[in-house]
Amino acid sequence: MISFNVITPFPAMFDAILNESILLKAKQKNIAEYNIFNLFNYLDNSSDRIDDYPFGGGEGMLLKAEPIFNAFKSIKSTFRNNKPRVIFPTPDGKIFNHSKAKELSEESNLIFICGHYKGIDQRVRDEIVTDEISIGDFVLTGGELPSMIMIDSIVRLKEGVLSNYKSAKKDSFYDFLLDGPHYTRPRDFKGINVPEVLLSGNHKKIKDWFLNQREEKTKKLRLDLWEKYKSIKTEKKWIKFMNLLKII
Repeated sequence: MISFNVITPFPAMFDAILNESILLKAKQKNIAEYNIFNLFNYLDNSSDRIDDYPFGGGEGMLLKAEPIFNAFKSIKSTFRNNKPRVIFPTPDGKIFNHSKAKELSEESNLIFICGHYKGIDQRVRDEIVTDEISIGDFVLTGGELPSMIMIDSIVRLKEGVLSNYKSAKKDSFYDFLLDGPHYTRPRDFKGINVPEVLLSGNHKKIKDWFLNQREEKTKKLRLDLWEKYKSIKTEKKWIKFMNLLKII
């Protein structure tokens, strides 16, 4: 089981996303658990604030280190000799991608710290955070939505969550290719027909057609991924050739 632990001033934001669809199924199957911790509950004094003005001046407010450290210490005490990965969603972090999702899906315990305003005290980032992650080159109000996005992306990669686990391995980015076109019934919709090859029953032709569609789409829309794909493809061909020489 993978445990997701979220520190946030606004826990109610997670109610809907974690109790619907695939994320709910993962919880019901005991593949994932979600624990949401209200940052306000970790103030040493109920009259204190969770945020304050930054030293040195400047615009905005920062979440204070004290309640975050208190929450982290409390959460960590429940883990058995397992150092958790602590994720801080931030625009100045490394870009989140499918490879990162796969890497994090292998962990047992993940902690997400949701920042707000101008962010969090740097001492939290220096002493607690293991991964500073951005979901793109834009700024949101807080870390809740990025955390939800990452949790969703990670959970669906756990075996047993999706009814067809192989489906996740054919998603965009899994092998540096974007996903291709998909069709369902009816065969003819307003004069637009499903490609004949998909109705042929010839699995090799269908597989080749789909691969070609993915390659063309990636080449057109994401040249960065296309270059990575070509590099991996060349490497695989070389390994196959060398293995053939060994057989000969």
